[in-house]
Amino acid sequence: MITHLPTCACCGDVLADERRIDFGFNLPDAARDLPEEALHRLAVPALLRVDGVGCFIRCLLAVKLTHDTELVLGAWVEVDEATLLRADELWQRPGYAELTVRGTFANRIQPWGDTLMGAEVTAKVADPEELPRVVDVHHPAAAHVLTRTWDRDHVLSRFPFPLPVDVRTDLGDHWSVLRTAGLTASFADGTDHFTAPDRSAAVNLLTDDVPGRAPRDFLTALMAGAPDTRPAQRAYEPLGGGVRYAFWLTPQDHGRPRHEFYGMAVGPGTATGIFCTYEDAADLEWAQRVWRSLDRAVNSA
Repeated sequence: MITHLPTCACCGDVLADERRIDFGFNLPDAARDLPEEALHRLAVPALLRVDGVGCFIRCLLAVKLTHDTELVLGAWVEVDEATLLRADELWQRPGYAELTVRGTFANRIQPWGDTLMGAEVTAKVADPEELPRVVDVHHPAAAHVLTRTWDRDHVLSRFPFPLPVDVRTDLGDHWSVLRTAGLTASFADGTDHFTAPDRSAAVNLLTDDVPGRAPRDFLTALMAGAPDTRPAQRAYEPLGGGVRYAFWLTPQDHGRPRHEFYGMAVGPGTATGIFCTYEDAADLEWAQRVWRSLDRAVNSA
């Protein structure tokens, strides 16, 4: 299980700087399904011995992202018994600053998956107030995780937990949408869900089954049966080679406790639909922003 932060992977403090995004892995992958009695933590939670599995030290893997952002992963490195005991001896003492950890990466992280899992790494203490930081990956196929700068949206959209920044998320068929800060992400039954306690958005793809139909006519078909709201509660806008349309309802309109927002973005032969709910009427602006973020890279290969 991954613990969502935006807090420090070492001390747990909330991070005010959005240029550093921390995620922490609770356990090595090999220990996820084991009973608690098989897990033995030493002087600090970052040192772990697992019955029948091995010894582990939690380290930081810092990955450079675009937008001047750093992703810092508090992940596990499998080590031998001697390394674990030495770390236990030094951890809360002055000698901790000289600690070097060499072992193999023990968490599978997307988008790198099996490439990084099991790769041999070296970690050293860069800051005595933090976990040891991975400084080298001794595996040709995995070393580029440290050396290159990754597209922030491509990487962070793989993390389903709340993020302190907006992330553009691929929906398929070249469509994408903005997942705003603070929302979890999930996918079920063909729909992307973005959720927080006070708001939610659900987005799905639609394909026109009438070849060659104009986007405006496709929109008309999609909106058949939709409520005829007041002009102040609907919007119609151009979208490249297509159109956008949205309408919204208040609790007074439908008798339900939350505000509701329905939006479409329609292109030639394809469309995305979005349904948002929110508690505060002022969050209509948020729903409209997410709706307007629906976009299709028509020139993508």
